[in-house]
Formats: sequence, structure tokens, C-alpha cells
Amino acid sequence: MASFLDFEKPIAELQARIDELRETAAGGGIDIDAEVLRLQAKSDRLLRDTYLRLTPWQKTQVARHGDRPHFKHYLAGLFDDFLPLAGDRAFGDDQAILGGLARFRGRRVMVIGHEKGDDTASRLRHNFGMGKPEGYRKAIRLMQLAERFGLPVITLVDTSGAFPGIQAEERGQAEAIARSTAQCLALRVPLVAAIVGEGGSGGAVALSAGNRVLMFEHAVYSVISPEGCASILWRTGDRAADAAEAMKVTAQDLKALGVIDTIVPEPLGGAQRDPAAAIGSLADALSAALAGLAGQSGDQLCHDRRRKFLAMGRL
Repeated sequence: MASFLDFEKPIAELQARIDELRETAAGGGIDIDAEVLRLQAKSDRLLRDTYLRLTPWQKTQVARHGDRPHFKHYLAGLFDDFLPLAGDRAFGDDQAILGGLARFRGRRVMVIGHEKGDDTASRLRHNFGMGKPEGYRKAIRLMQLAERFGLPVITLVDTSGAFPGIQAEERGQAEAIARSTAQCLALRVPLVAAIVGEGGSGGAVALSAGNRVLMFEHAVYSVISPEGCASILWRTGDRAADAAEAMKVTAQDLKALGVIDTIVPEPLGGAQRDPAAAIGSLADALSAALAGLAGQSGDQLCHDRRRKFLAMGRL
């Protein structure tokens, strides 16, 4: 059963009415097909109108929706022959950042991404997608391995940010994020990054400094969470909606600013309503991005990537 967000309450009420009618008809042989069709059409129109007018804060809520596809779903839907690679060869294996060798539409690639988990146990195991230093060092190791064998790198970004705990700081969180970002910029193979949910802070940038940056239509990408920004600027998280508006977190804003390259369309009502269709859209976008980078030399890939990111923010 679909899980509705607060701003989707009118849609939820219509859907509940449809379910109630169907349940009543099933018990008494009543013909309610015409009424169900009418209400379903009204619900679809309301859903379409709602998602055409989403505010940045509402998009943030959609990007965080627990039913959106996670890394494991993208692995199953996009890649074949996945071979997981674990550990940073220094401390341990971080389950918030996963990666390994795979085939994407017949081509061998290295895929790396955040895994948030989709129930209480898996969310705890994957630390809600918040990477620790060993996760980013694992990503560096996998990127270097991809470069050695001439494999394109695909990253799938979905994190509220890097883990802020004292243990992570003790193990060099800032240094690990900086080195991961630098490794992205220095790669001599194609790097295509996709923001599939939340792209939060340096924890996201560390895996998304790519030649091409794709972003789902209702994903968000920002230097800090709206709540964090509001708590700094206004000393209260209650103004998160104002912060989201001011920070330009949406795919549409970031495309206009040149921060991302491609907006990937989502099914009506967001990726959480039809994960298979969303994964299919992302597959086509990834394929097009990789095709556009084919044939470029390592020097050219590195130079163009650095130039792209150094140009951001210039007037």
C-alpha cells in the first residue's frame, strides 16, 4: 500500500474512498466500476497537479521518501554480474557506502553508491546511508581500481550527509571526504554520478564530482540540510521550508545554475510510486551519458571535469 506524505493528504483521502468502495462491492455484489473510475481519474489529476507545483521543501520530503528505490534496487534493476568489493584496507568495511564490479548494458563498470536501508534493521546496519571515513576510503580504492583497468565509474548518491559522529572525526572524516572528492576529479576514466534521492553536503560531493552529473526530477542536492541551514540562520529548524527555498536545492534550480547536467524524469508522483519505471529512466540517462564520453582520452576527461567544477559559481 502506498505511503503518503503530509502534503498528499487529499490524494490519500481519495484513495481511501476508492479502497472503501471496492471493499464494499466485494462483499455485496454492487457495481461500483463507474464511481471508482471517476474517483481514480480525479485522484490522478490531483496527483499530477500536486507534483507539477511542488515546493523545494516538498521535493525534499519526496527525496527522503522511504519507498524510493535504494542502492540494492538499482543494482538489481540496472546491473548484471555484480561482484561486491569490501573494505578500505586500513580500518574496516563501511556498509553505508557499497560498491563493486558489474556490467551495465553489457559493459563492465565500477559502481559505487550509498545504501540507506529500507527497514529498521537494514537502516541501522547501513547507518542510514551516512558514510564514515572507511567508506570514502573504500570508494577511493575502487575508483583507483577502475582506473587501473580502464573501467567507467558510476556513482549513485543518496545520503543526508557524511556521518558526524566523534568516531568518524577521530578517524579523519574531513580528510577522507576531501581525498575522495579529489580522486573523483583526478580520474582518467569516465565518471557519471547520479543524485537519486538526497545529495547532502560533502558526503554527497565526495562521490559526485563527475564528468556528467545526473539528478532525478524530485531529488535534492545541497551543501547542508534545510533543517541545518534554518538552525544556523534562524536558530530554529521550523523554518526548514524557507531554507530549502533559499538554497536552490531542486534539480530544476541546479540545472539552471550549471551544477548538474541532466534532469532524469520520474514517474507521476515520484520514483516511490513506480520504482521500475524510475530505474528504467535512469538506465537510459546513464547510457546516454556514458556514450557521450566514449572515446575521450584520460587527459581530456580529467581536464574537462576539473574545468567544469572550477567554473561553478563564476558570474
